[in-house]
Amino acid sequence: MTKTTTDVAASPATGLGLTVEALTAGYPGRTAVAGVDLELPAGEVTAIVGPNGCGKSTLLRAIARLHKPDSGTVRAGDADVWQLTRRRAAHRIALLPQSPQAPEAVTVAGLVRYGRHPHQGLFRQWSREDERAVRSALEATGTAELAGRRLDQLSGGQRQRCWLAMVLAQETPVVLLDEPTSALDLGHGVEVLELVREVAAGGRTVLMVLHDLAAAARYADTLVAMNDGRVVAQGPAREVVSSELVKELYGIEADILRAPGDDSPVVVPRRG
Repeated sequence: MTKTTTDVAASPATGLGLTVEALTAGYPGRTAVAGVDLELPAGEVTAIVGPNGCGKSTLLRAIARLHKPDSGTVRAGDADVWQLTRRRAAHRIALLPQSPQAPEAVTVAGLVRYGRHPHQGLFRQWSREDERAVRSALEATGTAELAGRRLDQLSGGQRQRCWLAMVLAQETPVVLLDEPTSALDLGHGVEVLELVREVAAGGRTVLMVLHDLAAAARYADTLVAMNDGRVVAQGPAREVVSSELVKELYGIEADILRAPGDDSPVVVPRRG
């Protein structure tokens, strides 16, 4: 798939950054996220990394209004998203969960149309603006030729691009992605991450959770490393990825090499 940033930039939903202040969230008897602060500018990709159970997905769900925080604030632009109605918040923030579920036998076009649901209402039904948003999302993700196909008949990489098209059709300035490359092979994973870069280049704020530290270091402008519910490092990958950080996060010894071309850090675990 070869797309230009103008394909993704066609949406008016750009220009709002995301601010998280002192966010704490958890479950009965357990704190999953403790006092997290983030400042995410529009037009950039931020990746959250860390071991399983460190609070990454809970943080994303709290930002997306799916898990009520115990304290703290989440602002998209100048609006506290937890003070907005669910529908108004969905005009600002869209979330692609790790394992999304689609209705049985839904077509690609039908799936992408779900992204327009927050824009519908009693006095606003399907419009040419909705059609434009769906068409733009399909074209931006290279899935226009799949529009009439059933989602369950596609490959994993194709399906993931269709889910991203649905999120883009929502036309929010903030996009949250929980493990967007999960279960994808290397080629399809790179394809999805290249698309994520294009989404940010179009002016949107992108926050994603990734397990692959090397991929996060290469494709994100900023890395946020979490452990035990707290942010333990934050900044450009070249500055924050170190053998000490890998040891703290994953409990392993590793060497940090530099990738040819862009000098991004590559983590090489030591044997034994």
